[in-house]
Formats: sequence, structure tokens, C-alpha cells
Amino acid sequence: MVSAPLASVRSGAPAKERLRLWIRILRASRLIEAVLRERLKTRFDTTLPRFDVLSALDRAPEGMAMSDISRFLLVSNGNVTGIVERLVTDGLASRTKRDGDRRTSIIKLTPAGKEAFAAMAEAHERWIDELLGNLPEDEARALAGTLKTFESNWEGGV
Repeated sequence: MVSAPLASVRSGAPAKERLRLWIRILRASRLIEAVLRERLKTRFDTTLPRFDVLSALDRAPEGMAMSDISRFLLVSNGNVTGIVERLVTDGLASRTKRDGDRRTSIIKLTPAGKEAFAAMAEAHERWIDELLGNLPEDEARALAGTLKTFESNWEGGV
């Protein structure tokens, strides 16, 4: 007997269209990501994961625990640890102990980190606008809304 989820996948045309959509989203994401990686390296001598950590920290002026950064970026603590170490060494982030918990560090952007990230974020926004510039604004808004709905459903366990 075929389970309900498997049966719905085998149902034909709607499933194939969803598969095509997934492949198109994945391909577009990978192409854009490749351009961003190259431009971040060339222009700022940095990596996309490092940019992502700076971005997460920029959204949390009060700082974030390492586990919060990992959860926000959907990566392991191990992935974040090395990046944070280099950001601290480079003077772009600071690490302090959480009050009452010597085991938990809070990571914050330093003034130099805020300045560096602001320059990167401005360039990043221009690059995204350039890369997606052929997509009309109303279509971009509609697609973003559709993907946000999917994200909300996915996070809800659907």
C-alpha cells in the first residue's frame, strides 16, 4: 500500500510542476549565490558565510549567543564558531560573557564591524537589484509573498 504523501507525489502533472518549480528556485538561488560569492571576495575580500554572520549580528544590536546565530542561519554551531573567531580577531565583532552564565558568550558587532557591514550590505543590495532587475516590482512582491507563505507553512511543521 502506498502512503498518502507518496501517492500525492505520484499523482502526475501538479507534482511535476512543483518539481520543476523547485529546480528553478534551486538553480536561480545557486546562480545568484555564485555571483554574490565572487563579488564579496573581489570587492571586500570576504566570504558569503562571513557576510551572513555579520548580517545576523547587524539585526541584533544587543548581540546574539552563538547558538542563536546558528539557529538564525540554519547552520551548525561548528560552522559559526570559526567565522566568529575570525570576526573577533579582525576587530569586527566582540565577545562578552552573558550575565550569570560564564559558558555563554554574546557576540556583537563592533563599530568597525558595523561600518564594514554597512558597506557590504549596500553593495549586496545593489547586486541583488541588478541580478533580479528584469523581474517587475509587483511580480517580485507577489513571488516573495508566495515564498513567505511557504516558509511559514514549512516552519509550522507542514
